[in-house]
Amino acid sequence: MKKLSSALLFFIAAAALSFGQEYKIDPVHSSAQFKVRHMLVSTVVGRFSDVNGTIVYDEADPSKSKVEATIKTSSVNTDNPNRDGDLKQNYLQVEKYPEMKFTSNKVEKRGDQWVATGPLTIKDVTKTVEIPFEITKADTPMGPAVGVSANFKVNRNDYHVAKASVVDNGATVGNDIRIELNVEAHQPKPAGK
Repeated sequence: MKKLSSALLFFIAAAALSFGQEYKIDPVHSSAQFKVRHMLVSTVVGRFSDVNGTIVYDEADPSKSKVEATIKTSSVNTDNPNRDGDLKQNYLQVEKYPEMKFTSNKVEKRGDQWVATGPLTIKDVTKTVEIPFEITKADTPMGPAVGVSANFKVNRNDYHVAKASVVDNGATVGNDIRIELNVEAHQPKPAGK
């Protein structure tokens, strides 16, 4: 019986390690920044500050890693209250679409670059995107942590991010949105600690 219990514990531990370690995204130290052309002459920079989700990181085989992330659309901030109101009401329609979501279904290395592939949902549209990323792992005073940085772009019209969901020519607001993600995630603390 003792041998069976030891074998069972070993199997459970091995199974847990084979699926990687889970990290919870820290919204206080994470953000999604975006850049978009305005009037074809300047670039407006904004950010979403409410980023949540989980990262399962397999250090031995990062291709077995995965991420699920959610961004609250109402957390958009461009440092201009009028523009933020326009974005929330007319472009993102935050009351109807309170979240953007990404879930990876594949992680692979292409040359020296890691890429996460999966569905990205913005408003009423879900499309598969490829997100090149870098990941670092460290032991911190708060315990083990990972940091993820990524940079990619989407066409806002593909996701109906336009006034009255009408595709426009991008003359006022550019069509390409450059997105930069900087995420910090920590292993959940055991219950009672």
